[in-house]
Amino acid sequence: QLQLVESGGGLVQPGGSLRLSCAASGFSFDYYAIGWFRQAPGKEREGVSCITSGGATNYSDSVKGRFTTSRDNTMNTVYLQMNSLEPADTAIYYCAALGVRNFCIRTAAWYGNWGQGTQVTVSS
Repeated sequence: QLQLVESGGGLVQPGGSLRLSCAASGFSFDYYAIGWFRQAPGKEREGVSCITSGGATNYSDSVKGRFTTSRDNTMNTVYLQMNSLEPADTAIYYCAALGVRNFCIRTAAWYGNWGQGTQVTVSS
């Protein structure tokens, strides 16, 4: 059974950093793209970044240069390193899996398997 578990969220001051983890199990992780999404209260789910099975990445303009996605296939884990955090980054962050090799997309409708989310709050 495919399972994704996010961790690493919390409260951080503006300008601070957090690293989120997405631990995967129950499927051939090496062959899957992983997307990171976030949803703030009253807003639509936003695609933050994605990483292909081969390690290529894609970022939204709102986080480009501040966030970095990486994967460790030996640990079946994808990371989202978030630097220079801003109050506008406050949201629940989700990871999701897409079973297509060497491809990823930041559109939520493409992903059928989601984690439960982890809260990130940026506030002084």
